[in-house]
Amino acid sequence: MTEPTIRPAVVALEAGAIALRRDLHENAELSTKEHRTQALIMERLVKLGLDDVRAIAETGVTAIVRGGQPGPNLMWRADIDGLPLDEATGHSFASTNGAMHACGHDGHVAIGLSLAELVQRSRASLAGTVRFAFQPAEEHVGGAKRMIEEGVMREPTVERVFGLHIWASNPTGEVLVVPGAIFAAATHFRIIVRGRGGHAAAPHQTVDPILAAAHVVVALQSVVSRNVDPASTAVLTVGRIDGGVRGNIIPNEVMMSGSIRTFDADVLARVLKRAEQIVAGVTQGFGAEYQFDSSTLPAVVNDPEAAALVEATAAAMLGAENVGGASVTGADDMSYFLEEAPGAYFLLGAAPTSGEHVYPHHHPKFDFDEAALSVGTELSLRILEAASGSALV
Repeated sequence: MTEPTIRPAVVALEAGAIALRRDLHENAELSTKEHRTQALIMERLVKLGLDDVRAIAETGVTAIVRGGQPGPNLMWRADIDGLPLDEATGHSFASTNGAMHACGHDGHVAIGLSLAELVQRSRASLAGTVRFAFQPAEEHVGGAKRMIEEGVMREPTVERVFGLHIWASNPTGEVLVVPGAIFAAATHFRIIVRGRGGHAAAPHQTVDPILAAAHVVVALQSVVSRNVDPASTAVLTVGRIDGGVRGNIIPNEVMMSGSIRTFDADVLARVLKRAEQIVAGVTQGFGAEYQFDSSTLPAVVNDPEAAALVEATAAAMLGAENVGGASVTGADDMSYFLEEAPGAYFLLGAAPTSGEHVYPHHHPKFDFDEAALSVGTELSLRILEAASGSALV
């Protein structure tokens, strides 16, 4: 791949962006607990001289650059929280506090702050405004909604919103963007199987919820394979089972929870309906009862015009051969911002170049290529230039 052209102003920020990313990584914080991260971001934004620097959604931050020329009101979103993982990368800057940036959010903050500095430096030539939203609680879900409820997209009203996600599955210098859904809707479900507990030595006197729950888990695997068109996309995973206190006691109930991922509302409705039918039938067969609850995070849906802008900008910078389209079954509450205003979310290639394996997002050994920070900053700046009709820096 031909090396992309990165302007000197971005290159000059690279060392600082890497140092910031490593500091955030070493001091990762969980959703709704991002107090140190929040303070660091606010300190940087105040020092840069942005307007309206303030806390929002308890542990988030927002600020705005007001351009010297009339133009659109844009927003750039970056999420800031880590995951509850014990890091196993072996880095000198590895986190040791039980929280880990295993999804690249430390890189999102580093890119977002570099972008804020460059836009603020160019505010005299900026047409319109750029609102920066450093969002807490993406991994836990709730941060985006709360920011919106607290007015992050008002005063001025945001007309277009953009953001990126570091993507370690693709090499640095590649970008993935599509019109329409790029991240799936994520439906969390919880099932409680209620039986009648008793002594493990006398199971005939009980209704064993563990046995019923085991059959429920197996039966649920037929939902996608036998009820969803193979041309459609759906995933149903049971990720947690919790029941019982010791081996010689049959408990009264078992709880299980999991996730459904889809891109289509009709497919989701079909999967949910069939899943509950299976739970009802299996539990009835064992003489047990059930409770089935679910809640859905919407799909991340890109506006076609905004996605085309990102695609064209990335192709001009990186080469059309390095810009592709993909929809993934991950989920992200960027979806709520894109429900409020048209915009685009894209995936920034950042596969690590050392080691034999590329570990997936949410893995204790997850890592990404720090060279992607400058690539992401340059591309993001070009997107804001294209969306605002401005020439910056």
